[in-house]
Order: sequence, then structure tokens, then C-alpha cells
Amino acid sequence: MYLGLDLGTSGIRALLVHADGSVAGSAEATYPISHPQRGWSEQNPADWVTACNGVVADLRAAHPDEWAGLKGIAVAGQMHGATLLGADDTMLRPCILWNDTRSFAEAAELDAQANLRALSGNIVFPGFTAPKLLWVARNEPEIFARIAKVLLPKDYLTFWLTGEHVSEMSDAAGTAWLDVGKRAWSQDLLDASDMRMDQMPRLVEGSEMAGALRGSLAQEWGISHPVAVAGGGGDNAVAACGVGALSEGDGFVSLGTSGVLLAAKDSFSPMPETAVHTFCHAIPDTWYQMGVILAATDSLNWLARNLGQDAATLSKALGDRIEGPGKTRFLPYLSGERTPHNDSTIRGALLNLDISHGPKELTQAVMEGVAFALRDNLEALKTTGTRLERVLAIGGGAQSPYWVELCATLLDLPIDLPAKGEFGAAMGAARLAQCAATGVRAQDVMSAPDVARTIAPRSDLKAAYEEAYQSFRATYPALKDLP
Repeated sequence: MYLGLDLGTSGIRALLVHADGSVAGSAEATYPISHPQRGWSEQNPADWVTACNGVVADLRAAHPDEWAGLKGIAVAGQMHGATLLGADDTMLRPCILWNDTRSFAEAAELDAQANLRALSGNIVFPGFTAPKLLWVARNEPEIFARIAKVLLPKDYLTFWLTGEHVSEMSDAAGTAWLDVGKRAWSQDLLDASDMRMDQMPRLVEGSEMAGALRGSLAQEWGISHPVAVAGGGGDNAVAACGVGALSEGDGFVSLGTSGVLLAAKDSFSPMPETAVHTFCHAIPDTWYQMGVILAATDSLNWLARNLGQDAATLSKALGDRIEGPGKTRFLPYLSGERTPHNDSTIRGALLNLDISHGPKELTQAVMEGVAFALRDNLEALKTTGTRLERVLAIGGGAQSPYWVELCATLLDLPIDLPAKGEFGAAMGAARLAQCAATGVRAQDVMSAPDVARTIAPRSDLKAAYEEAYQSFRATYPALKDLP
């Protein structure tokens, strides 16, 4: 048995998985996010530990026989967070999360330095880890002086599981401290933000063993045999492992809290000026590129919250088929935007509102705005030479046939919907755990899920949506120029 843990922004999901990929059981727990100031987003790592203990207790109670056969664990997680430990491994401050934008000035300063993009393969975004540490150095110098180790969120959980300070390539690639082509920490990149090599965790591949489950924790969990803990990976890389997106041409579109268009790559070929992320994959000698929008289902949830309705109810009101673009335009920049704009200060907008409009029209505008922004991501990916023939849809928004058909039409790609079952980051983590515990090749266990159906682009509506997309694309510069 293998345990996959997905440490998300709002909660943790655990899957207990057999060697053949079938799921024995699952459990979930939530934890809070703190926003002490505008643009700040923090979390208490102790809450991750409490949540992990909770899901393990649930799995042990529900599946005692399967739990007794546990051989491996891996953690997938939210990327870019700064978890700061002192010399005695005590927590120095709350973790600064991926969606925290306080370090926008530090990010711009780092990004302007010579060779930084060439080494890291990426623009330095405000959400990345390096500018967060530069902000801490300038605003919390007494804390900065005490830092012994910087761990990413899932690496902190791996540390709690093993007692080892370890990271891996896919998550480390989002720090702006990793030479992504060489898959190694870069002294030049560390120097740029006044960090030291000894403050970095040891690096392994995501499918390699990071350490063994601590004896005291194994005893507490009722386990009397060795359990391997894998390196794990950043959430999107591990989601790619969960759906078998490992080779050139494989890809997925994720309609989750954020929106992602991801393409696996057999080689390192960055083009950072496009604001496309080029990161190491969670398996050896493989990379991936992705465009990211910061608010996908988050945009629909925002609308639902303000209308006092349920997001699923709003979505169902549109039906299953698209009928052509609306006149109202929504720009989904509720928390700023990454690809292609790299703009942490831009904010969202609703345009062309009419007195006759109600929840249905607003929902359509929000869904279209997210799909238009994902088309922006595709155009950015194309400039790097990436080509996709079809993609798999994952994430909560993929439950809406309307939204998937809208994305298929705007991306002009067939979109496969997986058959019911478990996939994504928690499943990918379980597969990484299996690799670490047994030495099996990633390609032998990370297969694509069965496809329930494929949603094709609507050729009859392609021209109408193309015109609407060009209108959307022209709106960002005008919004940016507003005072």
C-alpha cells in the first residue's frame, strides 16, 4: 500500500492506494489561511501536521488491514511557500504562501538582475520563494538572521515525516534559486537574494527516496516495518504524474482554484519573457511548461459568494452546451495575474453590464473570462514552441460540461474527460511513493486514466468566440492604464 498526500492551500487530501493503482480509501481535512494585511497570505505549518494526523487517523480507522501494508509515502503540495526554520528546527514565523504578493518590489528587483532568468528559466514572480526571503531580510531582519533552513510547504511535511531537510526538483524550480536546466541549487541565484547554500535542503528527484518514516511516528501510527518517504513534488507536476502526462505532447488543463495549462517536455527549453513557467518535472530528466492564471474556480466562487448562491447552482443554470459568447466581459484578475502579464497589481473587472443582467449572464461572463485567460496561456505556450494536440481536463471546474466545451472551443483542442476515479496530485504522490519504495519505473505505474468522453471544439461557434477573445485580449492594456 502507498499513501499519497496532497497538501493544498485550503486542505489536505490523502489517498491509500494499492500497487495496481486501485484506491483503498481517501480522507480530507481543512485548515485556515490568514490575511493579516492586504496582499498577504500566510499559514501555520502546525496546522498541516494536525491535518495530516487527522487524515491518517481516518484511514487507519476505516481501512486497518490495508493500512498495515503501508510501504511508501509521498507528499505533493502548494508551491513557492517560505517556511523558515531556526537552528533547532523551530518555526520562526508563519509560512508565506504562493498567493502572497507583498514582495512584488523585491521580485522586480531580482528579475532585473543579469543572468537570473537564464539560470532559473523563469521570470521572478512575486509568489516565488526568493523575493519572499529578500522581503523578510528587509522587513524582519531579526528573523532573517536566525534562518537555518528554508523549506517549501510539502518539504516541511516531509521533514515532519522523516526528520530530513529534503526538497526535490519540481518544487525547488519555483524558488528562483534552482538552476532548472542543471537540476541543482545555483550559488549565483542564492547570492542574488543574500541566501546561503547551507540554508537549502538536500535535493532528490521526486520519485527517489527522501528518507524513512521516523520510528516514533511509525509507532504512533501502528506501523512496525520500514516505510519509504519519496521526494514528492509540486502540485502541478505531481498532478501530471497522476494523469500520466510525462512525455513531450502530453498535457492537461486544470480548472481548479487557479487555472493551469500544462505541457510535459523532454528537454529544457525556457522562454521566460512569455511568463510561461518552465520547471523540472517530478521524475528524472523531464521538464514541463505551464501557463498559470491565479483565479479560475476562485472567480466563480467569488461570484457565488457575492450573489449569495452556490457555485454549482450558478454553473448548472447555463446548461451543458455553449451558445455563443455574451456581451459582458469579465477579466479574472482578482489576485493579479501571472501568464502572460506578470502583473501582481492588476485587478479584475466586469464590463458592459446591463440593467437586464442577472446571475446567469454574470456566470457566463465569469466562465468566459477564465476561458479567455486560458487561451492567453495557450498563445504564450505556442511562442515557446510547445504544441498540444489534445489535453485532459482536471479540477472541480471540469465537472461543468459547459465550461469544458467553452475551453475546448477557445483552445481549439479536443478535451478528454477522465472516467470516474481518483487521479491528480494525491494519486500522483502515491505513484511517486511506489517508485521510491520499490524502484519501479515511473513510466510503468504513471499511466493515463481511462477517458469517459471527449468534448470537441464547436466549429460552428469558433469564429464568434475568436472575435470575443480578441476583444478580451485588447481589454487588459486599457484596464492597466486606468488610475
